[in-house]
Amino acid sequence: MGSFDFVTLFFLVAAVIIFLQLRSVLGRRTGNERPPVDPYSPREGAEAPERGKVVQLPRRDGAPEEDSRYTAVDSFARPNTPLNDGLRRMVDSDPDFDPKEFVNGAKMAYEMIVMAFADGDRKTLKGLLSREVFEGFDAAIADRESKGEVVKSTFVGIEKADMVHAEIKDSEANITLRIISQLISATYDKAGAIVDGDAEAVSEVNDLWTFARDTRSRDPNWKLIATESEN
Repeated sequence: MGSFDFVTLFFLVAAVIIFLQLRSVLGRRTGNERPPVDPYSPREGAEAPERGKVVQLPRRDGAPEEDSRYTAVDSFARPNTPLNDGLRRMVDSDPDFDPKEFVNGAKMAYEMIVMAFADGDRKTLKGLLSREVFEGFDAAIADRESKGEVVKSTFVGIEKADMVHAEIKDSEANITLRIISQLISATYDKAGAIVDGDAEAVSEVNDLWTFARDTRSRDPNWKLIATESEN
């Protein structure tokens, strides 16, 4: 029994000594301690953002971030220019609009229209042209046919396609391109003699073409509404 009391007393004294050492190291609460720091709470003196309001993060240079909707436009056309302003309005009407993709599509349409006109392919032209432009192309094809003339063309390629103007009139988006292309073209009469062009020489063609689409329409396709030759 005496041995048990001695062991119990030994551990009790050891526990008291450990407690006193921890107290001297960690200190005691006095009621004046600072509360734990919440890293997500606003700092003192800083205004908390309004609920539901998006806070625009500054760029490294201190300027506000540009609206990401216009990233493709600003990389395509220099900001604060009439072309950039017109393209931004198109993005406002159609968030999926991308000027670079438009130019690529217009170049394909250009080749299709040029070759369809040479071949007298009215069906293809009707789907790519406005009514007024189609009527002009149709009249030229009919005139050729009445004379028995045939056009043989080889499309070499497009050297350059620059967007020069973009605007929205009411709900109609208009874009004008300056297109420089190479073409081998010759017109033959009934006897097979060349009456216009050259069957071997590559000629350079400079055009101003304007495409349009109704932004209210679900139809995403653009149509050629005006042509002008700069040759």
